[in-house]
Amino acid sequence: MNQSIKLVGVGGQGTILAAKLISTALIQAGYDVKMSEIHGMSQRGGSVSSEIRYGDKVYSPVIEKGHADVIVAFEQMEAARYIDYLKPDGTLLLNDHKINSMLTLSGKQPYPQGIIETLSQQVKTVVLKGTKLAEQLGNAKAMNVIMVGALAQVMGLTDLDFAAAIRENVKPKYVDLNLKAFDIGLQHSLHS
Repeated sequence: MNQSIKLVGVGGQGTILAAKLISTALIQAGYDVKMSEIHGMSQRGGSVSSEIRYGDKVYSPVIEKGHADVIVAFEQMEAARYIDYLKPDGTLLLNDHKINSMLTLSGKQPYPQGIIETLSQQVKTVVLKGTKLAEQLGNAKAMNVIMVGALAQVMGLTDLDFAAAIRENVKPKYVDLNLKAFDIGLQHSLHS
């Protein structure tokens, strides 16, 4: 049976690298994997999403609304923006973090309040303080790999070789940091 993962975030959060890590680990485990990415205005802090579908045989990376098994949201507003892609029995894996858009920074629109509470009432939600955990690790940019570790736990993919995927896709000087970040995500998703 095919599974679908949608990763959503803001430009600069490492959404595409996270998708590459997941896809690499799945391919190495023998799954048929299709991945697509949408950059939007990613260089300017705009929305970025990646879609991964995997299973015995996958024909398209595209995930239709209401069909994602898991949505991994690196930012609260992005979770709200893409929640309609989640299956009714799917899981939202959410980084408890806010990034102000140009509209909120300019004062034209307030950042929506109560996103986590609202979404938690609608769907199964696992909330991590991924950015805070990454900062405690020494590099806020490792949040994406913390979320990949949490995803591995939530989806039962802990037997995949994510360490090899990290070594293959991350610059050598950041490998150890990202291996630690993955383990943090794996552990913290159990307690969320």
